[in-house]
Amino acid sequence: QVQLVESGGGLVQAGDSLRLSCTASEGPVSTLTMAWFRQTPGKEREFVGGITWVGGRTNYADAVKGRFTISRDNTKVMVYLQMNSLKPEDTAVYYCALRRRLVVTIPITANEYDEWGQGTQVTVSS
Repeated sequence: QVQLVESGGGLVQAGDSLRLSCTASEGPVSTLTMAWFRQTPGKEREFVGGITWVGGRTNYADAVKGRFTISRDNTKVMVYLQMNSLKPEDTAVYYCALRRRLVVTIPITANEYDEWGQGTQVTVSS
């Protein structure tokens, strides 16, 4: 079974930066899409951003555009989420997700993804 492992969460102040990492235990395939979601208590998992393995196309939620950047390591299945200018409303558990099937557009709903990490907590204090 594939394992996704996130790291890099923590407690920061508003305006600070954090970088999350996610690594998968399987090798890259050309149809792969990886994404970051986040979730707060009582709310559904929310799309943050995604990236396709071939071409490196990205898509971001409006709430994080211009502040967050997704990148990948082509030598292995690893993605990063660089989060700048963090706000208290960015506080959430952040999850890495993987989808194996080919996409035309990067899916923004959680049920389109095949594998999930365990999540990493990001807390932004005001």
